[in-house]
Amino acid sequence: MNIYRIQAVISKEWREIVRDRLFLVLAFVVPAMLMLLFGYGLSLDVEDIPFAIVDYDNSQLSRDYASRYTSSRYFDFKGYSRDEALLAEKLSTNELRAFIVIPEHFEENLLAGKSAPVQSMLDGTFPSRASTTKGYISAINSAYSSELLANYLSNAKGVSAEFAAKALAPVVVSVRYLYNQSLLSTWSIAPKLIMVILMVSPPFLTALGVVREKERGSIYNIYASTVSRAEFLIGKVTPYVLMSVVNSIILWLLATFLFEAPFKGDFVFFLLATSIYVMCTTGIGLVISVLVETQVAAMVVTAIATVVPAALYSGVLVPIPSLSGQAQVIAHALPAMYYADIVTGTFLKGTGMIDLWQDLLILTLYAAALFALGYSLFSKRPKS
Repeated sequence: MNIYRIQAVISKEWREIVRDRLFLVLAFVVPAMLMLLFGYGLSLDVEDIPFAIVDYDNSQLSRDYASRYTSSRYFDFKGYSRDEALLAEKLSTNELRAFIVIPEHFEENLLAGKSAPVQSMLDGTFPSRASTTKGYISAINSAYSSELLANYLSNAKGVSAEFAAKALAPVVVSVRYLYNQSLLSTWSIAPKLIMVILMVSPPFLTALGVVREKERGSIYNIYASTVSRAEFLIGKVTPYVLMSVVNSIILWLLATFLFEAPFKGDFVFFLLATSIYVMCTTGIGLVISVLVETQVAAMVVTAIATVVPAALYSGVLVPIPSLSGQAQVIAHALPAMYYADIVTGTFLKGTGMIDLWQDLLILTLYAAALFALGYSLFSKRPKS
């Protein structure tokens, strides 16, 4: 390979990019815009659930029970009602997401040592959200029932309420959340959005850049020149790799300073891994650009090859171990999952090369394989 010919191809490609001002602006604006849109719009936190209570008993104990829900930060209390049909209608119009019904004789049954069933009605159109809401209600109900039992045992045995509570719960589970103590979904999503955006943006830029030359016919100058296949491909993709690396730094700044995701790892390692990942995704665009002949086809194929894997098979929405067996195989065959582990590790866990070298090695092999495939498919003597 001749380094001067590679520099000439890079220079030519960069002038093409700069000449198309709209393409240049979109190359840097679109990734940042995607980060802002997804960062603000995609939240997995289940809080401020619109919630109401039907209290048919209206006793001291029923009001005390209801106060456990109204004082919870997970529920946005919308008020009391005695009309279940009206609350059910509000569930259908999304004004409410849940309500509970405290029956008559609630206090009387509890004081008599009987059970007092409380009904909860949840909007199940979002299964994960409904499941979490059910967990909140069950936890509040369990805590209230334990407190009642402790008070009953305290009065019956003449012991302190604290002693009675410990006797009723001899095994206590102490939960400590590591790496994301507040369980903020933004901390988890913002780093993974870097993975998603860099999975989509570089292939689009590369595929459109190469195919545009095919449509204009200027690629015949390359066919007729002394530039080799490797020199052309390296010179062609280098500007897009560098632009994507710059974009990755902008995305890192947005994740850490705008969305306040903590970065605990080594930035040099992060930049190295990101550069290799960008080479992977640029390689995807290179292979697509060799296979298609028009920019429309390049956009469609690139969208299918990058958006779906980035969203469904990378662990950004569903953890990889929770996927089906076939889906896990697909996830392991794509580069997004490995880079997702790297960004999560460097941002939240402070891990580096020692812990993530296998992911980095796989990305490196993936990038080499894609460029080798692109090299084998590209010909300076295309079939007419």
